[in-house]
Amino acid sequence: MHELNKYATNSMNWIISRTLIEISGKLWTAVNVSSMLIPFSVKNCFRLLCQHKVPTAGFKSPPTHGLILQSISNDVYENLAVEDWIHDHIHLEGKPILFLWRNSPSVVIGRHQNPWQECNLHLMRQEGIKLARRKSGGGTVYHDMGNINLTFFTTKTKYDRMENLKLIVRALNAVQPQLDVQPTKKFDLLLDGQFKISGTASKIGRTAAYHHCTLLCSTDRTALSSSLKSPYHGIKSNATPSIPSTVKNLLERDSTLTCDVLMSAVAAEYAAYHQIDDHVNLINPADETVFPGINSKIKELQSWEWVYGRTPRFTVDTMFHVPHGQACLEIQVFMDVKNGRIETCDIKAPDHWLPLEIGDKLNSSFIGSKFCPVETTLLTNILLRTDDHHLQSKLNILCEKIRGMM
Repeated sequence: MHELNKYATNSMNWIISRTLIEISGKLWTAVNVSSMLIPFSVKNCFRLLCQHKVPTAGFKSPPTHGLILQSISNDVYENLAVEDWIHDHIHLEGKPILFLWRNSPSVVIGRHQNPWQECNLHLMRQEGIKLARRKSGGGTVYHDMGNINLTFFTTKTKYDRMENLKLIVRALNAVQPQLDVQPTKKFDLLLDGQFKISGTASKIGRTAAYHHCTLLCSTDRTALSSSLKSPYHGIKSNATPSIPSTVKNLLERDSTLTCDVLMSAVAAEYAAYHQIDDHVNLINPADETVFPGINSKIKELQSWEWVYGRTPRFTVDTMFHVPHGQACLEIQVFMDVKNGRIETCDIKAPDHWLPLEIGDKLNSSFIGSKFCPVETTLLTNILLRTDDHHLQSKLNILCEKIRGMM
């Protein structure tokens, strides 16, 4: 026990002497990534850098010239909330931040995209894959634990996507000099001149900006492909479309390129470039003592109103068939959807198959409702309260088809 205490004391003295920083009379420490990686509280640091965005000159001891953060959470909403929180609260002048994070299986769409056009929502619900809408623009991406997300925070004037991508390339080449990875004019990273391993998006505010990108290490490419393939037809919208690309994992190129190795390499290169210590600070995105008010941001990102309700206006103009004796009948559907809610609805079925008054009632019941299968189920359950079993069977078929459009 004595030896253990002696070791602990010596280790702590080394840590303190290595990275001790006094901020407004309070102390915090960070640990060199080459020796060990332990959680540390950035509360005092963020109190210094955020809230009122007080400039460094207002403090006795200036803070570090940059930070490298890594999330301990794999929740897409929590990690996206950290991005927004840092962008909104931290004074970034002379203090850039690199944020490393990974998520459990998720599909993340751009701010101005239509999820029904971008992904297979039915499959995602079945597989428990989360859907999130980020605050930046750009296209749709698939996340899992084999994908690394990197967010570069700077002031608006220091914002430089190409420089960030070159930094990642240097980090990759430091680990494996034989890798042929190049940035493109569209700010992607290509492996061997043809396989996309990274896509880019960004948000530029009044004074702050961030550039975030993916890095495919060992992502489930089957899940990626199936999740990002929309089965829905007849949707017309001005929403930003994604551009499909052929992708490849870095681990498929070299089995030593694990997520941990790559994150350490990027952190080291970032530290060298910004002339800061290469310590990685572990953060808990849900910790309100470090990120005051962050849980309200998380709830917003999880909400139906944000994920689906912020979809640009679109129309659905399609048709499907229902069985009728030995033949099939065509049903036409037109819907106008604004803020995720159905504004107009015109479901046309042959009068001999569905009575006109029932069709009118069905159309009117959809107006104002969410364009989602759960709400459609609730509405149709009300319509199904009839003793006419033949009509009930038809409505069941009809509503199942409509739910399949959502």
